[in-house]
Amino acid sequence: MRTIYWLGIIIFRSATTALFGYRVIGKEKLVQKGGVVVAANHESFLDPPLLGIAYDSEINYLARKTLFKGFFKWLYTQWNAVPIDQERPDMSSLKQIIKILRDEARVVIFPEGARTIDGKLQPAQAGTGLIVAKSKAVVQPIRIFGARDCLPRGSGRIRLARITLVVGDPIQFTQEELSAKGRNGYQKIADRIMAEIALLELPS
Repeated sequence: MRTIYWLGIIIFRSATTALFGYRVIGKEKLVQKGGVVVAANHESFLDPPLLGIAYDSEINYLARKTLFKGFFKWLYTQWNAVPIDQERPDMSSLKQIIKILRDEARVVIFPEGARTIDGKLQPAQAGTGLIVAKSKAVVQPIRIFGARDCLPRGSGRIRLARITLVVGDPIQFTQEELSAKGRNGYQKIADRIMAEIALLELPS
């Protein structure tokens, strides 16, 4: 694990635990080896590191290409971020993500594609299904609770609220499911992932 990555994890984990009572329910379900798509709902800018600190080893993230400028280009690279052009997605970024997964590493992906505005889960985008079909990676569904209360979309002010991650059972798609072709086939994979995320609830 690189020093900069490790320091970021330690600092963020300590801060979120102290400020937001951060906890992970079902951590024993996390797949620790092999290529894994870490699929979660998207509530806040806080989501990527919230998922990262749930693991005890490195994971990879997707980040807007526009963020990779000057010092931040170096920093995001140290934090295992892959630049993505959200306006015009290209095959080079997609191939890089698939290669990371085939090299048996973990990649955080938000099937909804964008942060929620009202706190409700949004439909999944077909691109997530395409990545899973091409990489044949295991999918780790995780649902984030409370991040929107701390930093909602459109707000630049952090508020105090409890943040909890609920981890679901890994999804291993069959070869038949992964052989899906075209947008409709990829959409079915993405929809199943989003449905599994929706099933995850806070313990009563």
